[in-house]
Amino acid sequence: MQNLNPVDNYLHGSWEALGQGAPLLVALAQLCSDTWAKGAVSPMNSLSPAAQAILYSARGRGIIEIRAVNSAFDAAARILAVYVEIDEDHTLVFRDQRNPEVTLQFLEGFRELCANGLIIHHIHRDFSLSPGAFELARTIDRSVVQELIDQATEFGLHD
Repeated sequence: MQNLNPVDNYLHGSWEALGQGAPLLVALAQLCSDTWAKGAVSPMNSLSPAAQAILYSARGRGIIEIRAVNSAFDAAARILAVYVEIDEDHTLVFRDQRNPEVTLQFLEGFRELCANGLIIHHIHRDFSLSPGAFELARTIDRSVVQELIDQATEFGLHD
């Protein structure tokens, strides 16, 4: 067991952790922490449309989760996806089980936000916008990201 990277140290054989998406969550958490600690924030024009749609959607509360639906029958519905709290009672899910590429496009957009110092990891699957990301999110014109936001599914607290 030589040359273990931090992800290996955290997950050295936990099948349950693997089943909860831990390797990707650990990688995203580490990317967020490393980049955010450096204090660099990228300009808006360097962000993909998917990253901008996530940023715009999170501008109110700033709360983002990366999670899967472990009990889903369809494999595409079990892929990790980006969940954004738009207010206390409503969440947007950037997932399309008919077209997994859409789900992955938004997961890549989230990774991009992490790589640009715009996301802070807190615990487990819980992330938030950084203070600079809130400011940046408020500069986005909804019409620029509307088509992508329309690909998300909104659900309420009791849906």
